[in-house]
Amino acid sequence: MSTATSPGATPPATVAPAARRESPLSRLLAVRELPVVVALVALVAVTTAVNPLFLSGQGVKDLLLNATIVMMLAVGQAMIIITRNVDLSIGSMLGLCAFGTGTMFAGDSGVPIAVVFVAMVALGGLLGAVNGMLVTVARVPALVITLGTLYVFRGINNLWAGGTQYFADDRPRAFGALSVDTVLGIPIITLVAVAVVAAVAVVMSRLRAGRDLYAIGSDPDAAAVFGIPVLRRVMAAFIANGMLVGLAGVLYASRFNSVGATTGTELELTVVAAVVVGGVAIFGGSGTVVGAAVGAFLLTTITSSLTALRIDKFWQQAVVGALIIAAIAIERIASLRAARKLREQSEREVLDV
Repeated sequence: MSTATSPGATPPATVAPAARRESPLSRLLAVRELPVVVALVALVAVTTAVNPLFLSGQGVKDLLLNATIVMMLAVGQAMIIITRNVDLSIGSMLGLCAFGTGTMFAGDSGVPIAVVFVAMVALGGLLGAVNGMLVTVARVPALVITLGTLYVFRGINNLWAGGTQYFADDRPRAFGALSVDTVLGIPIITLVAVAVVAAVAVVMSRLRAGRDLYAIGSDPDAAAVFGIPVLRRVMAAFIANGMLVGLAGVLYASRFNSVGATTGTELELTVVAAVVVGGVAIFGGSGTVVGAAVGAFLLTTITSSLTALRIDKFWQQAVVGALIIAAIAIERIASLRAARKLREQSEREVLDV
């Protein structure tokens, strides 16, 4: 039997969706990156209060330069982790691309800088394709594959470089100026990194290819059932990550005075930590590349802050470890709360029916 509403009568009240009942403050507090931003601001404030030179003009420039390479690597790594994978070979890949940059400049002093960028981005993409092919075609877990290619790529770099190192004098002055010159006080290579973060963020949030990565990370089998080309998307994520590593390798050669066989060693641990601290779920399916970049900035700022406060390096490592544990715990608690809310909402809908 249906019920009718007489003219002029007040219609039955409808229950607004949970999202509409949330206040702006609630939505703000739900932002995954908020704790990282708050921690970053607090860290800078405390350090500046103790050491006012920390936020001097040169101090700010150093903070940005220290974070630039890790930010760019964190963006690519975030794309991989969102798909429920990981790439542990990025440090070795960066070493190859950085040394390749030095080799190109030393071999032909007249080579255009743009050509070097294109060549190293292509090399990084090729190395990423190797990882992606082994993961998607061989169906071997990415953790195992990239742990192996970490040593393979490092071995190739050791064989290629040997005892050779390329220094700042081996590169064009204009290339070195990328990490010296600034625009409105911001180093050029940092502006490049920010542009990369923004571009990838748009892809991940606005384009289907980016949104598919979240679906794959949430449930690969369900994603395949809904027609998402899982293997192709994962392969593309590894290639994109490799290209970003190649770009970071070129910027690394501009930023630091020398590149050689050991360049990039153990950098992968810092990058994975930055991604996790930045709110990207280690089990895939959630998080943002912006959060990963903020996490990278936080970790590098911690190192600079504790150094400015003359605190032992051991405590720097301990703080980073504690942050990783806290980030994973927070992500797990948030997941459980979201699952509980979804279950309660489903039960209410059943009762309403």
